[in-house]
Amino acid sequence: MDIQHSNKPLILVTNDDGVHAKGIASLIEALRGLGQIIVMAPDSARSGQSSAITPNTPLRFHKIKEENDLEVYQCNGTPVDCVKLAFNQLLERKPDLLVSGINHGSNSAVSIHYSGTMGAVIEGCIAGVPSVGFSLCSFLSNADFSVSQIYVRRIATDILANGISPGICLNVNVPYTPDVKGIRVSRQTDAVWQEEFMKRTDPHGREYYWLTGSMYNREPDAKDTCEWALANDYVSVVPCKVDLTAHHYIDHLKNRLE
Repeated sequence: MDIQHSNKPLILVTNDDGVHAKGIASLIEALRGLGQIIVMAPDSARSGQSSAITPNTPLRFHKIKEENDLEVYQCNGTPVDCVKLAFNQLLERKPDLLVSGINHGSNSAVSIHYSGTMGAVIEGCIAGVPSVGFSLCSFLSNADFSVSQIYVRRIATDILANGISPGICLNVNVPYTPDVKGIRVSRQTDAVWQEEFMKRTDPHGREYYWLTGSMYNREPDAKDTCEWALANDYVSVVPCKVDLTAHHYIDHLKNRLE
């Protein structure tokens, strides 16, 4: 059967850890049976790419796997490139769901602004497709994704049945524990990355830097945030807006500037 002309739901899958990452394999496995799955993912890791696109280098993609209800393509671009190419050159109809991940590592709080996983989700949302990003709070290359798969399937099933309001996408983070207590719908934590650069010298005497750092939670006692949910072994689901307008500030600024 032609996967794109089936009457089953069409699910587009991508990530930023690369098409061969364990996280995306676990994501595909969790989605099996919910519809026709088409994967378009980077050929290697593109973490931290946010919503980056590739305007000055030719983009290419090709199929690397085909099974019943599944086609897998790899692309030499960013996660957003993958989504744009899928929408414009590969898919013959709009997907019913876009899912990105499962990311190796948390994308909670302000990390959404840097995340390639969530950059792809935001691109899907801009295109009017219900879109969700999934991340597991572990950077282990061989992390156990079995618990996160339970929540992938639960949330994907709900969205295929009920949709998401236009302009809204979901940022889902799963704590790395076998004893997850359930889901908490949360807000984004007021937190910042306290970044440091490790200075080193190469064999030729030239200086170079490695980016390091840690997340600083500016509201550790707030119980309605994504960071609190994760710290207390809940899956955090944060509904995010594509529209970044500070609507509450418009009148104030009008009074000052107009």
